Amino acid sequence: MSYKVFHRTFWKRNPSWPGGREPAFGRKITIRKNVPTIDQARDICRVWNANHPEGLTADRAEFTET
Repeated sequence: MSYKVFHRTFWKRNPSWPGGREPAFGRKITIRKNVPTIDQARDICRVWNANHPEGLTADRAEFTET
């Protein structure tokens, strides 16, 4: 078992919606594949999120089991 770490957005810009955005999952962009442990996957997400402001579209790192 291994993990794939990726980032994606959770909103898209839409000036006609309240706050200028509407819910929408963006495509998954791989940060790293074949991460051997869940703790390493969490750490990669934590570091990526700390170094990339989420902005209006809430671009955040997450992971999934592969």
